[in-house]
Amino acid sequence: MNRITLALGVALAALVVAAPVAARGSAATATTVTVTMKEFRFVLSKKTVPHGTVTFKLVNKGKLKHDFKISGKKSKLISPGKSGKLIVTLKKGKLAYVCTVDAHAAAGMKGKLTVT
Repeated sequence: MNRITLALGVALAALVVAAPVAARGSAATATTVTVTMKEFRFVLSKKTVPHGTVTFKLVNKGKLKHDFKISGKKSKLISPGKSGKLIVTLKKGKLAYVCTVDAHAAAGMKGKLTVT
């Protein structure tokens, strides 16, 4: 009986120690980048992100509607004072991002994000 109790105690202790480690591993893969939109530029909270799923939190602090396009995915138009979200799976490299609204990219709403 003592061996069974000891074995159960050891197994339970292993689960208690392993659970937080497993949770940390999955949380570390989620990346969020805040993209502030203004006339006529983007300000990203991070210039480098790990490859994988990235959530772009889009905040329009300008006076015109803007969108955000990266890696073939484009957000909806974000109205002044509003926010939105774009979730994209990114591969390693330097990826261009742009506002696709007429002439906004030419005016400076573009850049490159480094994905490691």
